[in-house]
Amino acid sequence: MNAYEANRNWSDRFIPHIKQLVGPHLLDTAPILEDQQRNTDLIVLRMRDTRIACRVRKAGYASRYPCDITLRATTPSGGRTELRKVMEGWGDFIFYGFAADDYSDQIDRWILGDLNAFRGWVHFEVVRLGVMPGVLKDNGDGTTFRAFNYQDIPNFVLASSDVGVGTLF
Repeated sequence: MNAYEANRNWSDRFIPHIKQLVGPHLLDTAPILEDQQRNTDLIVLRMRDTRIACRVRKAGYASRYPCDITLRATTPSGGRTELRKVMEGWGDFIFYGFAADDYSDQIDRWILGDLNAFRGWVHFEVVRLGVMPGVLKDNGDGTTFRAFNYQDIPNFVLASSDVGVGTLF
């Protein structure tokens, strides 16, 4: 099993819990007219395909980096990274959470962020400062990632474990 497969297998175990956390933000109770005339109790709040990137960090990072989100910036192969795909316009939202512990499939702390707000902020900062915002860090495996403090990004956080439940649309 290569590194990608191992990392994917580790993070995929959190998908059921992520669905439970994100679902309340994508579903709403149907209006009475919908229920009465169209047999509809719940409505998925979207007008098109909505893409959600999911990132889960290992237990322990939440206390060390409580307001950071990290996106892979470079790989040894030169392949397209998370950061590049986001900046190319892929993804509408990002779920970013921290594993509750090393053994469970539960998320402890999390945010749901708006990637359009992120992209706008990055473009603004690049124009204003002439450099990419965030801190570039070496991952120790030949890859790098860029860490961003989400509190610096206007209108980024749509929901979080600290704020409560709402809907995105």
